[in-house]
Amino acid sequence: MNAVNTWNSTQHFWLIILGFIVAFIPRFFPLMLFTKRAIPEWFNEWMKFVPVSLFTALVVKDIFIDSASYALLLDKYSEMLAAVVVIIVAYRTRSMAISVVVGLIGVFVLSMFMA
Repeated sequence: MNAVNTWNSTQHFWLIILGFIVAFIPRFFPLMLFTKRAIPEWFNEWMKFVPVSLFTALVVKDIFIDSASYALLLDKYSEMLAAVVVIIVAYRTRSMAISVVVGLIGVFVLSMFMA
C-alpha cells in the first residue's frame, strides 16, 4: 500500500515552529548563561582548541577511514598528499580560506594524476 501524505498546512506550520524551538533552545540558554557571568580564562584558552580538534577529527576520518566498513584505508594517496600540502600551506599562511582552496585544488589535480 502506498503511503499518502495527509499533512495539512496547520501541521506543517507547527512542524516549522517546533523545529525552530528545538534549534533555538541550545543556542539561547548558553547565551543567557554566559552574558551574565564572567567566563574563566582557562575556559577561554581551552575553547581555542575546539575548532581545530573538530576539524582534525573530520579530516582524519575522511582520509583514513572507510565510512561503510570502518576499515583503515591507506590507499588514498592523492588525499593524503593533498592533506600534507594543506598542512604546510595552513602553517605558513595561517589562512583558512587559502588552505581550503589549496586543498580543493590539490585533491582535484592529484586525483587526476593518481587515478
